[in-house]
Amino acid sequence: MYRLNYHHLYYFWAVASEGHLTRTAERLHVSQSALSAQIRQLEEQLGQTLFLREGRKLQLTELGAVVMSYAEEIFALGNELLAAAASQHGRGTLRIGSVATLSRNFQDWFLQPVLQETDVRLVLESGSLDELLLRLKAHELDVVLSNRPVLADDKQSWRCHTLARQPVVLVGPPLAAGQVFQFERDLPTLPLLVPSRKSEIRLRFDLLCEELGLPTIIRAEVDDMAMLRLLARDAGGVALLPAIVVKDELEKGVLQQYGFVPRVEETFYAITVQRQYLPPLLQSLLRMAIVDTDLSQRVEWQVLSPLRKKPRSLARKPAGLRPVGLPSEKPAVVQWRPGK
Repeated sequence: MYRLNYHHLYYFWAVASEGHLTRTAERLHVSQSALSAQIRQLEEQLGQTLFLREGRKLQLTELGAVVMSYAEEIFALGNELLAAAASQHGRGTLRIGSVATLSRNFQDWFLQPVLQETDVRLVLESGSLDELLLRLKAHELDVVLSNRPVLADDKQSWRCHTLARQPVVLVGPPLAAGQVFQFERDLPTLPLLVPSRKSEIRLRFDLLCEELGLPTIIRAEVDDMAMLRLLARDAGGVALLPAIVVKDELEKGVLQQYGFVPRVEETFYAITVQRQYLPPLLQSLLRMAIVDTDLSQRVEWQVLSPLRKKPRSLARKPAGLRPVGLPSEKPAVVQWRPGK
């Protein structure tokens, strides 16, 4: 039996991933005829065709789908091998993907331990969750940060680590001294700036308002937290968002926190994929972020830092952010006095 030609397999994998011969040839800087010849030689070795042409696109045959599943595992392991080798030479590179709509302040908090390590090269990329998961699957990323969980299935064994939870608040222009904000009385009269309906925060908020029978005036729906932060600061409405997003504005008094929204919070996740070797740097970062419940109850905002070998106090704790297991700071009520 002939040995498998991995060069042929790589070209097949590239075309199958792209679904288009011409675009793949352009990306790999080879001629279309040379690319076709490589795939044809693989088909001759396997004894069956791997693609069916449908218009301008290529579809995998039944055997093609089987070969593709093997190819994905083979080249993912190859990328993992390169990452493992790099981590043995100094601290190496940490490649982090972040969902484009994720709070920048949360990312800053999560990345602080890495930024303080001078021998670590950080690569931070953003995109949609689906795009990032594809790159994670191919081991082109080490971890993906998201505010949406993913579930493992028979095709992919994702590892979804819960990092932190933060309360969701209503913030707006500073209220007059002594003025009391009452949720059920005042909410129906306020122009609201809210996340889009794709957001879990929005879904939970809409359900809460429906249960309480409260109509709402939606002035703007925004799917990007950075833009929602700007509108909260400049548009004069009342924004529904995690406190961490506007922590600077709250500290400076530009905005005022009217109160926590009951039963509505945002959860942050670090998503990894099952692999033979998890870089020690990534292991350390996850241990620092995932705070043990007992520890969080005994020591306010301390985590054990494997990079520093001693407890590290998060002096720059973002407003409202709390580690997993820490009890909520406010009871679930529907009437508040404005936050200080």
